[in-house]
Amino acid sequence: MLTARSEVVAVAMGERIYVIGGFGPGSDGSGVEEYNATTDSWRMQASLPLPLDHAAAVAVGTKVYVVGGFSGGDPVDATLEYDPEGDTWRELTPMPTARGALGAAVVNGKIYAIGGVTEDGDTGAVEVYDPASDSWQARSPMPTARDHIAVAELDGKIYVVGGRLGTFIRNVDANEVYDPQTDRWESRGPLPTARSGIAGAALNGRIYVFGGEESEGTFDENESYDPVSNSWQSHSYMPTARHGLGAVTIGDTIYVISGGLTPGGSASNLNEAFSLR
Repeated sequence: MLTARSEVVAVAMGERIYVIGGFGPGSDGSGVEEYNATTDSWRMQASLPLPLDHAAAVAVGTKVYVVGGFSGGDPVDATLEYDPEGDTWRELTPMPTARGALGAAVVNGKIYAIGGVTEDGDTGAVEVYDPASDSWQARSPMPTARDHIAVAELDGKIYVVGGRLGTFIRNVDANEVYDPQTDRWESRGPLPTARSGIAGAALNGRIYVFGGEESEGTFDENESYDPVSNSWQSHSYMPTARHGLGAVTIGDTIYVISGGLTPGGSASNLNEAFSLR
């Protein structure tokens, strides 16, 4: 990346990746960088309307949506839409529950914002946003309220893995799956290495979970979950252990970007790619 940051969000759209917000040396939290996977090059894009870290972001159609996060240390209810073609931002209907360190996924064109930290502590809140009507609706809460989670969609279901109970000395191995069609949650096989400040991405029918932090340091773990067998598998370690990173899939490759090298407020501009080839 052009700037070193941590606690970012990353979104893939076609052959491009957008890395949004986060903090680091010389960064005010509003930075947006676009990565071209074809040319392996970066460029700066229009800044966020407000500085954010620990947000969540997804792509729907030709737009990128950013929800929640912290601004100035406080949880926010922001819903922001980015148009890559016009390189412009606009503010939409706020999320009902202001929170940061949450996760988000898309199913059938709707955005599910899950978990995170409110002013009162961890929440299991699940709220769904419909871009077509610019409206929010509450759904069944996640069984284990937690933050700094990995969230990924696979075959129409949303997997929420790992995270913490308020602090990284209370990391959890929870693996809970949400079915938007039935509005129900189910517990599945636990994450082998309890960790938080992680990132997740789907590839070839599996959910991959990268990095994380605890009081003793950062993780370089790369573990994947198979929903069919309800089992986990370890893969080649990340070259650089870190937390507060982003992970997105393009083709048969997962790009693992940014993140802190040590627990807390560290930052990096790393871009490492994992492939099964």
